[in-house]
Amino acid sequence: MTRNRGIWLVLLLVAFATVGLSFGLGRSGTRPDRVWGTRGVQPGDLARPRAMAIDPRTGHIFIVDFTARIQEYDLDGNHLGQTWTTPDFRNGRPSGLGIDRDGNLLVADSHYHCVRVYDHEGKELRKLGGEGGRLPGQFGYISDCVQDAEGNYYISEFGEVDRITKLDVDGKFVAVFGEAGQRPLQFSRVRALALGPDGLLYIADACNHRIQVLTRDGGFVREFGTPGSAAGQLHYPYDLAFGPAGDLYVIERGNQRVQKFDPTTGRSLGIWGSGGRNPGQFAEPWALAVDRFGRVHVVDTENHRVQRLKF
Repeated sequence: MTRNRGIWLVLLLVAFATVGLSFGLGRSGTRPDRVWGTRGVQPGDLARPRAMAIDPRTGHIFIVDFTARIQEYDLDGNHLGQTWTTPDFRNGRPSGLGIDRDGNLLVADSHYHCVRVYDHEGKELRKLGGEGGRLPGQFGYISDCVQDAEGNYYISEFGEVDRITKLDVDGKFVAVFGEAGQRPLQFSRVRALALGPDGLLYIADACNHRIQVLTRDGGFVREFGTPGSAAGQLHYPYDLAFGPAGDLYVIERGNQRVQKFDPTTGRSLGIWGSGGRNPGQFAEPWALAVDRFGRVHVVDTENHRVQRLKF
C-alpha cells in the first residue's frame, strides 16, 4: 500500500509539472509578474513589436513595432503618450533600439543605412551614416547600435556585409571588424550588441547560435553557446542585456525562451519560458531589456505583448 501511494505521488508531481508548463510556468518554476499589451494600431497598442530599450535614468521603456511606431511606456506597461515614426519606412522598419550615454534613444533604421538619435519627445537630434555600401563608414542593413562611456558608437550589420563598425563621438569612422563566417571574429546575422560591466562588447551572433565577446578595439576574447536546446546551448539568440548584478540575459527566438548566463564563464544560470500563447510562454520573441530592479522585460513578438519576469 505504501509503495502504491509513492507511485501515485510521483505521478501527481509529474502531472502538476506538465500542467504548470502548459499554463505558463517558466522553466525556472515562476510565473511572469506582469503581462501587458494589446494587438492593434491605436496609441499604446502593439503590432509585432521588434525591439526595446529602457532608459536607466527614468525607467521609461521604448518599443518599436512592425508599424514603425516608437512608443514610450512606464515599467508597468502604461503608455506615456509619446508616439512617433522614423521619416520613411516604405523600405522597412527599424529593428534595434538602444540608449546612449546621455539618455537619448538610438534607433537602428535598418533599411535606411543609418542610426537616428532621438530625445524622449521624438525630436531627431542627429543621424549616423545614411549612405549605403560596403566601404568603411558606409552601411548595409543595420541591426543595432550601442555607445560606450567615452562616446564611441558600435554599429552592427548583416546581410550584404556581416561586421561591426566603430565610430567616434563625432560620428567619424574609427575601425571596422569582423566578416561573414563561423570562426572567431566571423559573424552570421549579428542581431544585437551589449556593453558589459567589464568594458567588453557582447554580440548575439544569431545564425552561429553563440555569443561572441570582443574588446572595444575588435580583439577576440571568448565565445560561448553551441546549437541546441539544452542548458547553455542557444538557438537563434536575438537579443541580450545585462542585469544590475552583472548577469547576462539572452532571448532565443528559436528556443522561445530566456536564458541567464555567467558572462565570464558562459555557464547557464537558468532558463525561463517555452513556446505558446499563455502567460509564461512566447511566440518568436525578438528582444528583451532589464530594468534597475533586475526584472527582465521580454518582447513577445508574435503574441503582440510584453512579459515581465524575475529569475
